[in-house]
Formats: sequence, C-alpha cells, structure tokens
Amino acid sequence: MQFDPGLLEYATPRQREYIRAMEQYDTWSDGERAEGWAHDVARRSIERLKAYAASKGYAPGHFVNGTAPGNRMGKVTIQRAADGSIERTWERQHPEAEALLVALRAAVDAMREEVIPEPPVPFMARVRADLLNCYVITDYHLGAMAWGEETGADWDLKIAERLLVNWFSAAIDLAPNAHTAVFAQLGDFLHWDGLEAVTPTSKHVLDADSRFQKMIRVAIAVIRRIVGMLLAKHERVILLMAEGNHDLASSAWMRELFAALYADEPRVEVITRPDPYYCVEWGDTSLFFHHGHKKKLTALETVFIAKFREVFGRTRHSYAHTGHLHHDRVEETNTMRLEQHRTLAAPDSHASRGGWLSGRDAKVVTYHRRFGRVVEQVVPAEMVEAA
Repeated sequence: MQFDPGLLEYATPRQREYIRAMEQYDTWSDGERAEGWAHDVARRSIERLKAYAASKGYAPGHFVNGTAPGNRMGKVTIQRAADGSIERTWERQHPEAEALLVALRAAVDAMREEVIPEPPVPFMARVRADLLNCYVITDYHLGAMAWGEETGADWDLKIAERLLVNWFSAAIDLAPNAHTAVFAQLGDFLHWDGLEAVTPTSKHVLDADSRFQKMIRVAIAVIRRIVGMLLAKHERVILLMAEGNHDLASSAWMRELFAALYADEPRVEVITRPDPYYCVEWGDTSLFFHHGHKKKLTALETVFIAKFREVFGRTRHSYAHTGHLHHDRVEETNTMRLEQHRTLAAPDSHASRGGWLSGRDAKVVTYHRRFGRVVEQVVPAEMVEAA
C-alpha cells in the first residue's frame, strides 16, 4: 500500500507507525492481521488522519475538484524531476469563510429562539458589604455523554442541567450573605465547539449527547437561571465565562450574549475580556482566573502579575483559580495562592479508560475586602445528588 508522505506532517506517532507498517502489505486486512492489530484499527486511524489534515487545508487529490469541501486552494508546491516532469505535488487548502460561519449560525439560531425572560428579582436581603463569594465552576462539559456502567456515573444534558441548578441552590444557602458574587465559570463549560462533536484543535471524537443547538439552548437557559438565583442573594453579580480548550469559540459568544442580555441590569457585570486571563479586584484582594490550557499552575504567577500589574500593585492579598486537569491542587508562592479545582462532571469514556479520575465537587470561596480569603465551602456532587 502507498500513502501520501505529506500526511506524516499531521500524523501522531501511532499513525506514523501504522503508515510505515502498512506500506509492506497489499490490503488493510493483511497488514492488521500480520501486525496483530484489531480489525479496522489502522484503517480508521488513517481515515481520521486524512480528515484532520483536510481540516488544516491539506487534501490533495481526495476530492472531485481537488479541493476539500468548505476549503479553498492555497499554496501549491511542485517537485519536478530532472527532465521537468512532475514527480510530486503538495497542496495547502484553507477553510472558506462560509464554512467557518456554520457553527456561529447555529449559535445565533439558538439565541433567536423565544426564551421567556426571568422576572426581575427584587433585592431585599441584608448583606455584608465587605464580603465577596466566588462560586468556582470548571470543566463542566455540558453536552457530554457518559454511560455509568462504563464510567462509574451517568452524564447527559438533563443530568448536567439538574445538577448545576441544584448545586448552586445548595452553595448559595451555605455561603455567607456577601455583597458581591462572582460566577467564575473557568472554561470547558460546553463539551464541544461546533456542529461536529470533536475537540476544536486536535479533532478528537467526543462522546456527545444531543445536538449542538440543543446544547446551546440548555446552556443559555441554565446560566440565566443561575444568575437570577445569585441576584436574589447578592447585591452585585459578576459573570465570567472563561475560555477553555473545548469551547474556544463558544466562550466568546457566551461572553457577548450575556453582556447584551444584562446590558440594562446595573447589578450584573459581564467580563468580556477576549484574552484568556481574567481579574477581579475586591478592595485589598485581587482574584485571578485562567482555565489552565495555556499555562500550567506553577507558571501562572508571573503571567498574572505581568498582565494585571496595576491591580497586583494596589492589593495586598492575591489568589489565582484554574481548572483543566480536574484535580485539586494548591501552590503558595511569595506573592499569591494558586488553586486548581475539581469538576462536578462525571468522567467520560476517554477519561475513564485512561484512568484520569478525580473527586467531583466545586467550591464557594469567600473573600474579605481587607483580609483576603476567610471562608471556603466545598459542595460535593454526591451530596447534591443525595439531597
């Protein structure tokens, strides 16, 4: 069998192994049987490789018109023999703007669905003016599908929606009566980021529940409901929809959508910062946030100080929050306390089969204007489900 050598540029080490081995055989079946591989494992892997290469604009000769669907021809490199004949051609194709807008159109269509607005929430509670409650949710993976027999716990859209609302109900009851709430959604709130249930950058196939538009509809509804719950307890609500590696584009439209939805609500502030590092200043306390997909926990300290130099200089107590790896971890440096958080979501088959397991909980951390971190409430998913 012969393979396009240009594919090697886009292949994983395992896919390169498949290609080198299969070049010795005439058919997929012969090679897989001789190498002791499962039926179709190599063929399917190389098909995924070709699809990934095409998504990056490399798909020579695989389509009727020589161009991958939704792509346009870009740079073409030709290798000629000494006599001038063409020996090999490398094509670079690029996604058309129209194709890139497909996922965005789906999001816009979902936003245009008739949504019954939540009634205005009158604020009559007594609050501590010097306290802020930070509700940290990360890696929620709304839209993921998990089968309990395989992963240890079931997970789908309905379960995720119910758990998140019930978690906030319990967390709000446990938290002090603070003046301000930060809904710190630290990324990967949505499990996938377009019409295809794959990761945005690596194009790994994901276990997904339902359709992209339905997932968007549930996300919008549940966040609006939670903001209403927070407004009933807190005088001010700050909404942060951080960028994650699973929802690179969707986090952007969520920020802009909720900024528009609450434009006339003076008690709600939506952080629309496009850079994936965020900051909230609370008196002498500074809070920093990042999903964790760009910088590891131990490397975040200097990034936050550099990006928010003035805020850091004005405050005496600094705290950073991150997610991404689904495990609790705390690092304390000379300048700040950095905390990596767990997720409430059940593991999917990829995590379960890979042995990447963790406890399931989320926290409400209370900060004082003068004294920094003063209270922490841990609310496990199991406790919420049991209630």
